[in-house]
Amino acid sequence: MTTVRLTAAQAMVRYLSVQMNEDGVPFLAGCWAIFGHGNVAAIGEALHGVRDVFPTWRGQNEQTMAHAAIAYAKQLGRRRAMMVTSSIGPGATNIVTAAALAHVNRLPILIVPGDVFAGRGPDPVLQQIEDFGDGTVSANDCFRPVSRYFDRIMRPEQLLAALPRALATLTDPADCGPVTLAFCQDVQAEAFDWPEAFFEPRVWRQRRVRPDTAELDAVAAAIRAASKPVIVAGGGVHYSGATAELARFAEAHGIPVVETQAGKSSLPWDHPLNLGPIGVTGSSSANAAAAEADLVIGVGTRFQDFTTGSWALFRRPGRKLVSINVAAYDAVKHGALPLQADARVALGELDAALGDHRFAQPPASLKADWFAAVDPLTAVPADGNQLPTDQQVIGAVQRASHRDTVVMCAAGTMPGELHKLWKSPRPGGYHMEYGYSCMGYEIAGAMGIKMAEPDRDVVCMLGDGSYLMANSELVTAAMMGIAFTVVVTDNRGFGCINRLQRATGGAEFNNLLAHTVHETLPAIDFAAHAASLGAQAVKVGSVAELERALAGRRQATGPYVIVIDTDPYPSTPHGGHWWDVAVPEVSTRREVRDARAAYENERGNRS
Repeated sequence: MTTVRLTAAQAMVRYLSVQMNEDGVPFLAGCWAIFGHGNVAAIGEALHGVRDVFPTWRGQNEQTMAHAAIAYAKQLGRRRAMMVTSSIGPGATNIVTAAALAHVNRLPILIVPGDVFAGRGPDPVLQQIEDFGDGTVSANDCFRPVSRYFDRIMRPEQLLAALPRALATLTDPADCGPVTLAFCQDVQAEAFDWPEAFFEPRVWRQRRVRPDTAELDAVAAAIRAASKPVIVAGGGVHYSGATAELARFAEAHGIPVVETQAGKSSLPWDHPLNLGPIGVTGSSSANAAAAEADLVIGVGTRFQDFTTGSWALFRRPGRKLVSINVAAYDAVKHGALPLQADARVALGELDAALGDHRFAQPPASLKADWFAAVDPLTAVPADGNQLPTDQQVIGAVQRASHRDTVVMCAAGTMPGELHKLWKSPRPGGYHMEYGYSCMGYEIAGAMGIKMAEPDRDVVCMLGDGSYLMANSELVTAAMMGIAFTVVVTDNRGFGCINRLQRATGGAEFNNLLAHTVHETLPAIDFAAHAASLGAQAVKVGSVAELERALAGRRQATGPYVIVIDTDPYPSTPHGGHWWDVAVPEVSTRREVRDARAAYENERGNRS
């Protein structure tokens, strides 16, 4: 056996650099790194050695550089991913939130934090967390519940088994999620004689699980027996690359489609069978179809509470649930009739099994009535002296968008408003991280999307709260010349949660800046701040000025930030559904007692 002598860190990056996807490009596009003690010496030297074929980028915060990696993988439908590495201690634990986000959303990211010394000679080292009752614990054990595969590398040769397991997880459609390889810092630097065959290029193909015959027959029979089925399109439609198959299936059998946050843009917004967004942030057209359905067919969805209206949306007596999902865990949720399979394959085989079986299409008035109600909300305001609403800001961005625009967001007001109002002309034009709804994903995520698809027009929409939470990757984007647009709607606080607080009977408290403990209300110049980080930035005073500023984004060579003040109170009054947010049973305030009574009434409608 021919061998080559390398350090463990050198062997890891050499192996990772030749793991290919079925498009013939490396599955891992490169590595985000913030070096510190625990990864700078050995992993840093190893990455430097392969920098021409396996690039390394430096982020400003470990969590946000991981968000960029996750957004990259999401935008590419999990066909590619990225690695992140950090020091031990706070550098590692900063990534835990991002790992949780990737876990919830079933997205691949390889996390390689430095770890303590396997030999324990210098213990306790700087930043080491000591467990008084367990000498094997380190801070990296925080990754265990938020990793799909976790390993601690305490000997170089352990990589011979750990790395293939890591790639198998990252590329498996059912098990896909974050992989953490906690890499002991002394082991990173140890040399070993590696088999040269270990470094031969390998292609990891997307496994397309075919349906079990009995499950396929049962689901086909359930569809034939239905009178008013509806398809709930989830993120799995995109990850499977099944958008064309979904359109063909829906058209062949006359079944309307409604979209989750992750599934939005599965069909073009104006497709006659696309009834729009479902659930708490759904349209009246989609929610009406869901409420009347006697068979709900989930395709690649986790049936999250925002999708199901906390399981109070599907109200028809005796309704049945079908779940087409590549993961058995998701396919059997809530007593669903499972069809464990790849979405693209499953839709094709179901189509053949159903033959010419067809349902009556929903009336066109469902969609027409919805747009008649909400389109005026996004129109240019007649009174230029009033603070614009978030809906009017969305309208301006929509008018400035085109077929190649990707609108993205994660938390606050915008996810609900965009789910209801944004009109996606084709798949991949709507990128919402709403599984974890993580504030701080937005700017870094927009950078990751642009890295994934450099020719797309990427527009990040976020509030002032999310901007303040994580804005430092503007520096990275400016430094690397990554051009995308950020629209900051400044409603001077956490406007979305302030509305939820009021809706549950609470007094306005600790959300809008005006309702916090303060001696002086802050007056933050977000445009000046963004400019100081290297972005091109402008503050606009009206929707008309916003439209002019949006027209100028095509000349930007880096991040382009537009700031506009908005009214924190209005939201789209149409559509939507009840969401289970527990209201206190006991309160001295009448508003809370009234909200509790309404809550108990709605909770009784849960299916």
